[in-house]
Amino acid sequence: MHDIRAIRETPELYEKHWAAKGRSGAAAEALALDEKLRAAQTALQAAQAERNESSKLIGQAKARKDEAEAARLIAHVEVLKTTLAEQGEAERSLGEALRELLAGLPNLPAADVPAGADENDNVEVRRWGEPFAIAAPKDHADLGEGLGLMDFEAAARMSGSRFVVLKGELARLERALGQFMLDLQTREHGYTEVSPPMLVRSEAMFGTGQLPKFSDDQFVAVPGLENTRALKGADLPEAPEIRWLIPTAEVSLTNLVREQIVAEEELPLRLTALTHCFRAEAGASGRDTRGMIRQHQFQKVELVSITTPEQSEAEHERMVSCAEAVLKALELPFRTVLLCSGDMGFSARKTYDLEVWLPSEGRYREISSCSNCGDFQARRMDARAKKAGEKGTRFVHTLNGSGLAVGRALVAVMENYQDENGRIAIPQALHPYLPGMTHIGGGR
Repeated sequence: MHDIRAIRETPELYEKHWAAKGRSGAAAEALALDEKLRAAQTALQAAQAERNESSKLIGQAKARKDEAEAARLIAHVEVLKTTLAEQGEAERSLGEALRELLAGLPNLPAADVPAGADENDNVEVRRWGEPFAIAAPKDHADLGEGLGLMDFEAAARMSGSRFVVLKGELARLERALGQFMLDLQTREHGYTEVSPPMLVRSEAMFGTGQLPKFSDDQFVAVPGLENTRALKGADLPEAPEIRWLIPTAEVSLTNLVREQIVAEEELPLRLTALTHCFRAEAGASGRDTRGMIRQHQFQKVELVSITTPEQSEAEHERMVSCAEAVLKALELPFRTVLLCSGDMGFSARKTYDLEVWLPSEGRYREISSCSNCGDFQARRMDARAKKAGEKGTRFVHTLNGSGLAVGRALVAVMENYQDENGRIAIPQALHPYLPGMTHIGGGR
Protein backbone atom coordinates (compact mmCIF):
# COMPACT_ATOMS: atom_id res chain seq x y z
CA MET A 1 0.00 0.00 0.00
CA HIS A 2 1.21 3.48 -0.75
CA ASP A 3 1.24 6.73 1.22
CA ILE A 4 -0.74 9.29 -0.78
CA ARG A 5 1.35 12.05 0.81
CA ALA A 6 4.49 10.58 -0.74
CA ILE A 7 2.76 10.42 -4.13
CA ARG A 8 1.84 14.11 -3.79
CA GLU A 9 5.47 14.98 -3.07
CA THR A 10 7.11 12.96 -5.89
CA PRO A 11 4.45 12.01 -8.47
CA GLU A 12 7.09 11.71 -11.24
CA LEU A 13 8.89 8.95 -9.35
CA TYR A 14 5.72 6.89 -8.92
CA GLU A 15 4.60 7.49 -12.50
CA LYS A 16 7.99 6.37 -13.85
CA HIS A 17 7.93 3.02 -12.06
CA TRP A 18 4.22 2.31 -12.45
CA ALA A 19 4.35 3.14 -16.17
CA ALA A 20 7.19 0.62 -16.53
CA LYS A 21 4.82 -2.00 -15.08
CA GLY A 22 2.00 -1.15 -17.45
CA ARG A 23 0.12 1.30 -15.20
CA SER A 24 0.77 4.54 -17.07
CA GLY A 25 -1.21 7.46 -15.66
CA ALA A 26 -1.81 5.79 -12.29
CA ALA A 27 -0.09 8.57 -10.33
CA ALA A 28 -2.22 11.25 -11.99
CA GLU A 29 -5.34 9.16 -11.39
CA ALA A 30 -4.46 8.79 -7.70
CA LEU A 31 -3.80 12.51 -7.31
CA ALA A 32 -7.07 13.41 -9.06
CA LEU A 33 -9.02 11.15 -6.70
CA ASP A 34 -7.09 12.55 -3.76
CA GLU A 35 -7.96 16.11 -4.77
CA LYS A 36 -11.65 15.26 -5.10
CA LEU A 37 -11.56 13.42 -1.77
CA ARG A 38 -9.98 16.36 0.02
CA ALA A 39 -12.52 18.73 -1.55
CA ALA A 40 -15.35 16.48 -0.35
CA GLN A 41 -13.82 16.35 3.12
CA THR A 42 -13.51 20.15 3.20
CA ALA A 43 -17.12 20.57 2.08
CA LEU A 44 -18.26 18.05 4.68
CA GLN A 45 -16.38 19.81 7.44
CA ALA A 46 -17.78 23.19 6.34
CA ALA A 47 -21.34 21.80 6.34
CA GLN A 48 -20.80 20.27 9.78
CA ALA A 49 -19.47 23.59 11.13
CA GLU A 50 -22.42 25.47 9.59
CA ARG A 51 -24.88 22.97 11.09
CA ASN A 52 -23.28 23.34 14.53
CA GLU A 53 -23.34 27.13 14.28
CA SER A 54 -26.98 27.11 13.12
CA SER A 55 -27.95 24.80 15.97
CA LYS A 56 -26.35 27.24 18.42
CA LEU A 57 -28.20 30.17 16.83
CA ILE A 58 -31.49 28.30 17.06
CA GLY A 59 -31.04 28.12 20.81
CA GLN A 60 -30.24 31.83 20.96
CA ALA A 61 -33.26 32.73 18.80
CA LYS A 62 -35.57 30.70 21.01
CA ALA A 63 -34.06 32.28 24.13
CA ARG A 64 -35.03 35.73 22.86
CA LYS A 65 -38.40 34.35 21.62
CA ASP A 66 -37.66 35.09 17.96
CA GLU A 67 -39.72 32.20 16.61
CA ALA A 68 -39.49 33.31 12.99
CA GLU A 69 -35.69 33.28 13.05
CA ALA A 70 -35.68 29.96 14.90
CA ALA A 71 -37.98 28.45 12.26
CA ARG A 72 -35.76 29.76 9.44
CA LEU A 73 -32.68 28.27 11.07
CA ILE A 74 -34.40 24.94 11.69
CA ALA A 75 -35.35 24.76 8.00
CA HIS A 76 -31.75 25.60 7.08
CA VAL A 77 -30.46 22.78 9.32
CA GLU A 78 -32.81 20.37 7.53
CA VAL A 79 -31.27 21.41 4.21
CA LEU A 80 -27.81 20.98 5.71
CA LYS A 81 -28.70 17.41 6.73
CA THR A 82 -29.16 16.58 3.06
CA THR A 83 -25.87 18.29 2.21
CA LEU A 84 -24.12 16.38 4.97
CA ALA A 85 -25.48 13.07 3.73
CA GLU A 86 -24.40 13.84 0.15
CA GLN A 87 -20.92 15.00 1.13
CA GLY A 88 -20.54 12.05 3.51
CA GLU A 89 -21.37 9.63 0.71
CA ALA A 90 -18.99 11.47 -1.63
CA GLU A 91 -16.21 11.20 0.96
CA ARG A 92 -16.92 7.49 1.45
CA SER A 93 -17.06 6.60 -2.24
CA LEU A 94 -14.01 8.68 -3.19
CA GLY A 95 -12.05 7.29 -0.25
CA GLU A 96 -12.94 3.75 -1.27
CA ALA A 97 -12.01 4.45 -4.91
CA LEU A 98 -8.62 5.82 -3.86
CA ARG A 99 -7.94 2.89 -1.52
CA GLU A 100 -8.94 0.43 -4.25
CA LEU A 101 -6.63 2.10 -6.76
CA LEU A 102 -3.66 2.22 -4.38
CA ALA A 103 -4.26 -1.39 -3.30
CA GLY A 104 -3.72 -2.58 -6.87
CA LEU A 105 -0.48 -0.69 -7.52
CA PRO A 106 2.88 -2.45 -6.99
CA ASN A 107 5.65 -1.44 -4.64
CA LEU A 108 8.39 0.83 -5.94
CA PRO A 109 11.88 -0.65 -6.44
CA ALA A 110 14.75 0.35 -4.19
CA ALA A 111 17.31 2.78 -5.61
CA ASP A 112 19.92 0.05 -6.21
CA VAL A 113 17.58 -2.27 -8.14
CA PRO A 114 18.64 -2.48 -11.80
CA ALA A 115 16.15 -1.17 -14.34
CA GLY A 116 14.80 -3.74 -16.75
CA ALA A 117 11.74 -5.33 -18.29
CA ASP A 118 12.06 -9.05 -17.52
CA GLU A 119 14.36 -11.88 -16.39
CA ASN A 120 16.78 -11.13 -19.22
CA ASP A 121 17.74 -7.91 -17.41
CA ASN A 122 18.47 -9.56 -14.04
CA VAL A 123 22.03 -9.27 -12.71
CA GLU A 124 24.05 -12.25 -11.53
CA VAL A 125 25.71 -11.45 -8.19
CA ARG A 126 27.70 -14.63 -7.53
CA ARG A 127 27.97 -18.35 -8.19
CA TRP A 128 28.81 -21.24 -5.90
CA GLY A 129 29.93 -24.73 -6.91
CA GLU A 130 30.63 -26.27 -10.29
CA PRO A 131 27.85 -28.00 -12.26
CA PHE A 132 28.01 -31.78 -11.92
CA ALA A 133 29.54 -33.60 -14.90
CA ILE A 134 26.85 -36.14 -15.75
CA ALA A 135 26.75 -37.97 -19.06
CA ALA A 136 23.26 -37.92 -20.61
CA PRO A 137 21.46 -36.82 -17.42
CA LYS A 138 17.84 -37.85 -16.95
CA ASP A 139 15.26 -35.42 -15.66
CA HIS A 140 13.70 -35.98 -12.24
CA ALA A 141 10.41 -37.25 -13.68
CA ASP A 142 12.13 -40.01 -15.63
CA LEU A 143 14.31 -40.86 -12.62
CA GLY A 144 11.38 -41.01 -10.21
CA GLU A 145 9.13 -43.00 -12.49
CA GLY A 146 11.99 -45.31 -13.39
CA LEU A 147 12.44 -46.07 -9.69
CA GLY A 148 8.69 -46.64 -9.30
CA LEU A 149 8.62 -43.96 -6.59
CA MET A 150 7.00 -41.03 -8.43
CA ASP A 151 3.50 -41.35 -9.87
CA PHE A 152 1.94 -38.50 -11.84
CA GLU A 153 -0.82 -40.63 -13.34
CA ALA A 154 -2.24 -41.68 -9.97
CA ALA A 155 -2.15 -38.07 -8.80
CA ALA A 156 -3.95 -36.94 -11.97
CA ARG A 157 -6.72 -39.51 -11.48
CA MET A 158 -7.57 -38.14 -8.06
CA SER A 159 -6.59 -34.46 -8.36
CA GLY A 160 -5.88 -33.50 -11.96
CA SER A 161 -2.70 -32.10 -13.46
CA ARG A 162 0.18 -30.49 -11.52
CA PHE A 163 0.07 -32.99 -8.66
CA VAL A 164 2.35 -35.91 -7.82
CA VAL A 165 2.39 -38.96 -5.58
CA LEU A 166 5.76 -39.77 -3.99
CA LYS A 167 6.34 -43.20 -2.50
CA GLY A 168 8.78 -45.07 -0.34
CA GLU A 169 12.35 -43.81 -0.27
CA LEU A 170 11.51 -40.73 -2.36
CA ALA A 171 8.78 -39.69 0.09
CA ARG A 172 11.30 -40.16 2.90
CA LEU A 173 13.83 -38.02 1.04
CA GLU A 174 11.28 -35.22 0.66
CA ARG A 175 10.47 -35.40 4.38
CA ALA A 176 14.19 -35.39 5.26
CA LEU A 177 14.81 -32.31 3.12
CA GLY A 178 12.08 -30.33 4.85
CA GLN A 179 13.24 -31.32 8.32
CA PHE A 180 16.89 -30.58 7.49
CA MET A 181 16.03 -27.09 6.20
CA LEU A 182 13.86 -26.29 9.21
CA ASP A 183 16.52 -27.51 11.64
CA LEU A 184 19.23 -25.50 9.89
CA GLN A 185 17.26 -22.26 10.05
CA THR A 186 16.19 -22.69 13.68
CA ARG A 187 19.36 -24.17 15.18
CA GLU A 188 22.02 -22.26 13.29
CA HIS A 189 20.37 -19.08 12.03
CA GLY A 190 18.17 -18.10 14.95
CA TYR A 191 14.74 -18.33 13.36
CA THR A 192 11.79 -19.21 15.60
CA GLU A 193 9.77 -22.16 14.35
CA VAL A 194 6.05 -21.51 13.90
CA SER A 195 3.20 -23.87 13.04
CA PRO A 196 0.71 -21.45 11.44
CA PRO A 197 -2.76 -21.80 9.88
CA MET A 198 -2.86 -22.75 6.22
CA LEU A 199 -6.36 -21.33 5.75
CA VAL A 200 -6.59 -17.55 6.15
CA ARG A 201 -9.13 -14.78 5.75
CA SER A 202 -9.18 -12.29 2.89
CA GLU A 203 -7.70 -9.60 5.12
CA ALA A 204 -4.55 -11.66 5.61
CA MET A 205 -4.13 -12.22 1.87
CA PHE A 206 -4.68 -8.51 1.27
CA GLY A 207 -2.04 -7.68 3.86
CA THR A 208 0.75 -9.48 2.04
CA GLY A 209 -0.42 -8.42 -1.42
CA GLN A 210 -2.06 -11.54 -2.90
CA LEU A 211 -5.45 -9.78 -2.94
CA PRO A 212 -7.09 -8.21 -4.75
CA LYS A 213 -4.78 -8.34 -7.78
CA PHE A 214 -3.84 -12.03 -7.78
CA SER A 215 -7.06 -13.75 -6.71
CA ASP A 216 -7.03 -15.94 -9.84
CA ASP A 217 -3.75 -17.52 -8.72
CA GLN A 218 -5.19 -18.66 -5.37
CA PHE A 219 -7.25 -21.58 -4.11
CA VAL A 220 -10.28 -20.74 -2.01
CA ALA A 221 -12.22 -22.87 0.49
CA VAL A 222 -15.76 -22.31 1.73
CA PRO A 223 -17.36 -24.61 4.33
CA GLY A 224 -20.71 -26.10 3.46
CA LEU A 225 -22.40 -26.92 0.18
CA GLU A 226 -24.85 -24.02 0.38
CA ASN A 227 -22.04 -21.49 0.84
CA THR A 228 -20.24 -23.01 -2.13
CA ARG A 229 -23.36 -22.63 -4.26
CA ALA A 230 -23.75 -19.04 -3.07
CA LEU A 231 -20.30 -18.21 -4.44
CA LYS A 232 -21.50 -18.47 -8.02
CA GLY A 233 -21.34 -14.95 -9.38
CA ALA A 234 -20.34 -13.60 -5.95
CA ASP A 235 -17.46 -11.30 -5.14
CA LEU A 236 -15.06 -13.79 -3.52
CA PRO A 237 -13.47 -11.50 -0.91
CA GLU A 238 -16.95 -10.61 0.42
CA ALA A 239 -18.35 -14.14 0.50
CA PRO A 240 -19.33 -15.48 3.95
CA GLU A 241 -16.88 -17.73 5.78
CA ILE A 242 -14.41 -17.67 2.91
CA ARG A 243 -10.89 -18.90 3.58
CA TRP A 244 -7.90 -18.93 1.26
CA LEU A 245 -5.32 -21.72 1.11
CA ILE A 246 -1.96 -20.04 1.63
CA PRO A 247 0.28 -19.81 -1.45
CA THR A 248 3.23 -19.46 0.94
CA ALA A 249 3.70 -19.32 4.71
CA GLU A 250 4.75 -15.70 4.16
CA VAL A 251 1.04 -14.91 4.46
CA SER A 252 0.57 -16.53 7.87
CA LEU A 253 3.93 -15.52 9.34
CA THR A 254 3.84 -11.88 8.25
CA ASN A 255 0.26 -11.44 9.45
CA LEU A 256 1.32 -12.38 12.97
CA VAL A 257 2.06 -8.66 13.42
CA ARG A 258 -1.12 -7.50 11.70
CA GLU A 259 -2.75 -4.58 13.57
CA GLN A 260 -0.07 -4.86 16.26
CA ILE A 261 2.42 -2.43 17.75
CA VAL A 262 5.66 -4.29 18.49
CA ALA A 263 8.49 -3.02 20.65
CA GLU A 264 11.42 -1.90 18.52
CA GLU A 265 13.75 -3.38 21.10
CA GLU A 266 12.43 -6.85 20.17
CA LEU A 267 13.23 -6.44 16.48
CA PRO A 268 14.20 -8.09 14.27
CA LEU A 269 11.71 -10.92 14.64
CA ARG A 270 12.85 -13.96 12.64
CA LEU A 271 10.20 -16.58 11.95
CA THR A 272 10.17 -19.80 9.94
CA ALA A 273 7.64 -22.49 9.07
CA LEU A 274 7.49 -25.67 7.02
CA THR A 275 4.06 -25.82 5.42
CA HIS A 276 2.21 -27.05 2.40
CA CYS A 277 1.56 -24.26 -0.10
CA PHE A 278 -1.19 -24.04 -2.72
CA ARG A 279 -1.10 -22.14 -6.01
CA ALA A 280 -3.58 -22.22 -8.86
CA GLU A 281 -0.82 -21.18 -11.31
CA ALA A 282 -3.43 -19.38 -13.42
CA GLY A 283 -0.75 -17.16 -14.88
CA ALA A 284 1.54 -20.07 -15.76
CA SER A 285 -0.58 -21.93 -18.29
CA GLY A 286 1.59 -24.17 -20.43
CA ARG A 287 4.74 -23.58 -18.38
CA ASP A 288 6.57 -26.49 -16.72
CA THR A 289 3.63 -28.85 -17.14
CA ARG A 290 5.91 -31.91 -16.85
CA GLY A 291 7.36 -32.95 -13.52
CA MET A 292 7.48 -31.23 -10.14
CA ILE A 293 8.82 -27.77 -10.99
CA ARG A 294 5.42 -26.05 -10.96
CA GLN A 295 2.84 -27.82 -8.79
CA HIS A 296 -0.52 -26.79 -7.33
CA GLN A 297 0.55 -28.23 -3.94
CA PHE A 298 4.08 -28.27 -2.57
CA GLN A 299 6.07 -27.91 0.65
CA LYS A 300 8.29 -24.98 1.49
CA VAL A 301 10.33 -23.70 4.40
CA GLU A 302 9.55 -19.99 4.60
CA LEU A 303 11.66 -17.30 6.27
CA VAL A 304 10.08 -14.05 7.46
CA SER A 305 11.71 -11.11 9.23
CA ILE A 306 10.03 -8.11 10.85
CA THR A 307 12.47 -5.22 11.29
CA THR A 308 12.89 -1.51 11.76
CA PRO A 309 13.57 0.52 8.60
CA GLU A 310 17.23 0.85 9.64
CA GLN A 311 17.68 -2.92 9.96
CA SER A 312 15.97 -4.11 6.80
CA GLU A 313 18.80 -3.85 4.25
CA ALA A 314 21.27 -5.78 6.40
CA GLU A 315 18.55 -8.28 7.32
CA HIS A 316 17.85 -8.84 3.65
CA GLU A 317 21.47 -9.77 2.94
CA ARG A 318 21.46 -12.03 6.01
CA MET A 319 18.29 -13.79 4.85
CA VAL A 320 19.83 -14.49 1.44
CA SER A 321 22.90 -16.01 3.10
CA CYS A 322 20.64 -18.22 5.27
CA ALA A 323 18.92 -19.56 2.15
CA GLU A 324 22.26 -20.02 0.38
CA ALA A 325 23.50 -22.05 3.34
CA VAL A 326 20.97 -24.78 2.55
CA LEU A 327 22.26 -25.23 -0.98
CA LYS A 328 25.87 -25.15 0.20
CA ALA A 329 25.17 -27.82 2.82
CA LEU A 330 23.52 -29.99 0.16
CA GLU A 331 26.47 -29.26 -2.16
CA LEU A 332 24.22 -28.14 -4.98
CA PRO A 333 25.66 -25.66 -7.51
CA PHE A 334 23.72 -22.41 -7.61
CA ARG A 335 23.87 -18.76 -8.50
CA THR A 336 22.45 -15.67 -6.78
CA VAL A 337 20.67 -13.14 -9.00
CA LEU A 338 19.46 -9.60 -8.27
CA LEU A 339 16.12 -9.10 -9.99
CA CYS A 340 15.53 -6.09 -12.20
CA SER A 341 12.58 -3.77 -11.59
CA GLY A 342 10.39 -5.46 -14.19
CA ASP A 343 10.87 -8.98 -12.84
CA MET A 344 10.12 -8.32 -9.17
CA GLY A 345 6.95 -9.39 -7.42
CA PHE A 346 4.07 -7.07 -6.55
CA SER A 347 5.04 -6.40 -2.92
CA ALA A 348 8.84 -6.37 -3.23
CA ARG A 349 11.15 -3.38 -3.32
CA LYS A 350 14.27 -5.55 -3.79
CA THR A 351 14.58 -9.27 -4.54
CA TYR A 352 17.35 -11.81 -4.83
CA ASP A 353 16.64 -15.17 -6.47
CA LEU A 354 18.69 -18.28 -5.84
CA GLU A 355 18.85 -20.52 -8.90
CA VAL A 356 19.99 -24.14 -8.60
CA TRP A 357 21.68 -26.08 -11.40
CA LEU A 358 19.50 -28.70 -13.13
CA PRO A 359 21.59 -31.06 -15.30
CA SER A 360 18.64 -32.24 -17.42
CA GLU A 361 17.95 -28.67 -18.54
CA GLY A 362 21.55 -27.52 -18.60
CA ARG A 363 20.63 -24.31 -16.80
CA TYR A 364 19.90 -22.74 -13.44
CA ARG A 365 16.30 -22.67 -12.15
CA GLU A 366 14.80 -20.63 -9.32
CA ILE A 367 14.63 -22.40 -5.97
CA SER A 368 14.38 -19.43 -3.60
CA SER A 369 13.23 -15.83 -3.78
CA CYS A 370 14.18 -13.44 -0.95
CA SER A 371 12.47 -10.05 -0.90
CA ASN A 372 12.58 -6.88 1.13
CA CYS A 373 9.11 -5.31 1.02
CA GLY A 374 9.96 -2.19 3.01
CA ASP A 375 6.83 -0.81 4.69
CA PHE A 376 4.54 -1.79 1.77
CA GLN A 377 2.94 -4.78 3.49
CA ALA A 378 3.02 -3.11 6.92
CA ARG A 379 0.81 -0.30 5.64
CA ARG A 380 -1.70 -2.85 4.31
CA MET A 381 -1.68 -4.69 7.67
CA ASP A 382 -1.25 -1.63 9.94
CA ALA A 383 1.81 -3.23 11.56
CA ARG A 384 3.82 -0.74 13.58
CA ALA A 385 6.74 -0.49 15.99
CA LYS A 386 7.33 1.75 18.97
CA LYS A 387 10.45 2.66 20.89
CA ALA A 388 10.33 2.41 24.69
CA GLY A 389 9.57 5.78 26.25
CA GLU A 390 8.35 7.36 23.01
CA LYS A 391 4.75 8.15 22.06
CA GLY A 392 4.98 7.85 18.29
CA THR A 393 4.89 4.70 16.20
CA ARG A 394 6.11 3.89 12.70
CA PHE A 395 5.53 1.14 10.20
CA VAL A 396 7.79 -1.90 10.40
CA HIS A 397 9.61 -3.36 7.41
CA THR A 398 8.79 -6.91 6.34
CA LEU A 399 11.00 -9.42 4.51
CA ASN A 400 10.34 -12.92 3.24
CA GLY A 401 12.25 -15.69 1.52
CA SER A 402 12.25 -19.39 0.72
CA GLY A 403 14.64 -21.41 2.76
CA LEU A 404 13.94 -23.47 0.52
CA ALA A 405 11.18 -24.81 -1.73
CA VAL A 406 11.27 -28.50 -0.75
CA GLY A 407 9.93 -29.92 -4.02
CA ARG A 408 12.45 -28.06 -6.13
CA ALA A 409 15.22 -29.08 -3.74
CA LEU A 410 14.12 -32.69 -4.20
CA VAL A 411 14.30 -32.21 -7.98
CA ALA A 412 17.79 -30.72 -7.68
CA VAL A 413 19.07 -33.53 -5.46
CA MET A 414 17.65 -36.20 -7.73
CA GLU A 415 19.16 -34.74 -10.88
CA ASN A 416 22.54 -33.71 -9.48
CA TYR A 417 23.11 -36.90 -7.47
CA GLN A 418 21.98 -39.41 -10.11
CA ASP A 419 24.31 -42.08 -11.48
CA GLU A 420 24.33 -43.91 -14.81
CA ASN A 421 22.11 -46.67 -13.36
CA GLY A 422 19.38 -44.26 -12.30
CA ARG A 423 20.22 -44.45 -8.59
CA ILE A 424 20.28 -41.28 -6.48
CA ALA A 425 23.00 -40.72 -3.90
CA ILE A 426 21.95 -39.14 -0.60
CA PRO A 427 23.78 -35.85 0.18
CA GLN A 428 25.98 -36.14 3.26
CA ALA A 429 23.99 -33.46 5.10
CA LEU A 430 20.87 -35.66 4.96
CA HIS A 431 22.45 -38.85 6.30
CA PRO A 432 21.36 -38.14 9.92
CA TYR A 433 17.76 -37.87 8.65
CA LEU A 434 17.93 -41.09 6.63
CA PRO A 435 19.92 -43.45 8.84
CA GLY A 436 21.51 -46.33 7.00
CA MET A 437 20.65 -44.97 3.55
CA THR A 438 23.31 -43.86 1.08
CA HIS A 439 21.29 -44.19 -2.15
CA ILE A 440 17.74 -44.34 -3.40
CA GLY A 441 17.21 -47.24 -5.71
CA GLY A 442 19.20 -50.47 -5.62
CA GLY A 443 20.91 -50.67 -2.28
CA ARG A 444 22.20 -48.70 0.66
